[in-house]
Amino acid sequence: MPQHSIHAAAAAAALLCLTAFGPTPSGASPPAQSAGRPGSAAPSRFVPGPCPKPPEPIEALSDARCGFLEVPENRSRPGGRTIKLAVAVIPAVNAAKPAQDPVVFMAGGPGGDTFDDIPFLVDSGLNKDRELIVMAQRGNLYDQPNLACPEIDRFNAQAVGLGYDAQQAQQLMLKAVTECRGRLTADGIDLSAYNTTENAADFADLRKALDVPRWNVYGYSYGSDLALTYLRLHPEGIRAVALDSITPPQSAALPWGWSSAAEGIGNIFEACAAQPACKSRYPDLPRTLTEQVRRLEAQPLTLNVPPPSGGKPVKVVLDGGALLNLIVAFTPRPKDLPAALDELGRGNPERFAQARAGGSVQNVGAFAHGLTNSVACGEWAPGYSESDVLKAGRKVFPGWPDTVLAQVPQLPFQYPVCRIWDVPDRASVQRVATVSAVPALLISGTFDAKTGASWAKGVARDLSRSTAVQVPGIGHWVVPQSPCAQRVLASFLVRPTAPDTACVDDLEPAPFTIIPK
Repeated sequence: MPQHSIHAAAAAAALLCLTAFGPTPSGASPPAQSAGRPGSAAPSRFVPGPCPKPPEPIEALSDARCGFLEVPENRSRPGGRTIKLAVAVIPAVNAAKPAQDPVVFMAGGPGGDTFDDIPFLVDSGLNKDRELIVMAQRGNLYDQPNLACPEIDRFNAQAVGLGYDAQQAQQLMLKAVTECRGRLTADGIDLSAYNTTENAADFADLRKALDVPRWNVYGYSYGSDLALTYLRLHPEGIRAVALDSITPPQSAALPWGWSSAAEGIGNIFEACAAQPACKSRYPDLPRTLTEQVRRLEAQPLTLNVPPPSGGKPVKVVLDGGALLNLIVAFTPRPKDLPAALDELGRGNPERFAQARAGGSVQNVGAFAHGLTNSVACGEWAPGYSESDVLKAGRKVFPGWPDTVLAQVPQLPFQYPVCRIWDVPDRASVQRVATVSAVPALLISGTFDAKTGASWAKGVARDLSRSTAVQVPGIGHWVVPQSPCAQRVLASFLVRPTAPDTACVDDLEPAPFTIIPK
């Protein structure tokens, strides 16, 4: 699920201003029929070009083959404009004998900088034996157009000094959203075209444009939602699909965030209770969390603390909603959560306050909030209301203040935002289960409070040749954090129907941080 909350740290790469294309280079691929309705839009094609140059160079791009995939913005509107999606093909480390079926990556978000994920993918071995193909989903950084909302980034930096669910925060958030929408639509951008169906068709067109007979798909978080949609609508050419931190398309709706938050936090607390030292030191974490959420929502703390990256102290407000969302965002890390809650209960909010201050440092223009809102408002919000969100929150956290439970974790004020964003309801075409016999691997982390690990079960039932594993003690986006998960994924890419999952059997969560009483 998305990570654009007003508490989230900014994406790691800065905005790169791309120049418009000139005449078509001689190396451009021949046009491929768009994967939308046959004959409904101009064909897509790959145009070679220079690789993006982020402020912090990405080593893997130094010998990558880059360019743009040119696709219709809206495949249902013949004669409409085309957009350009940034692509990088990263060579296999084992260049002598690479496998002939590359891996294509589908990033989370939606809206995060895909290229910023490349170092994590390379460190995880995704391109060890085969090429790794990365494409920025439509509207992302390095694309043309880029649906960044610097207005929202600047609000996010300011919001750390406001109550999480305060009226002033809502007013400022909606003002930023209104300004961003107005600017994007004034540029002629069709916000309704930035959705998962079009995203999936882009990847189908990319495979054809690159002349790849078969490839493997790896997606995490929203990328798993996209990968499942892609598998359902465009199964041709897919050898295998690996899903990490699963977001089931048929279940992805705003109230869903509460069950995932409760599951991940509950699993962290249960893991502490299973370790004698942690259980003895922090005997009743669920009660401690409830007490602190209720106390802070009734009497928020206002503090001046420096961000984790350093610099001058900034004003932060720590209330119940902020506390919950910091935990969901894994700040502090799960192994430190019991200690941080204990310290908070004893009058020391430093860990949480400093994590809250981290939101004051924003990489303005790097996150495509426009894509986030088009997906969230068209696919996740319809069919439910604010009262459904509150009901879902009350179910998993009874006794918590309604002011906390009324906001979707990581997506505050989303229903008012969607009334401004005003894109068509796409729930009926998107909330569909994917049924397939293509080999699939489902990897979940038990500490994931964004996409709860149990949601993989329903997805696995519809994928007849699937293998599902839960990795203990790991949160959101498992593979980069777990050497065992990396080995399982590597094994899956070699033998999709019989991956070696033995290393998972002996895993246990790492010891929790124990502080003196």
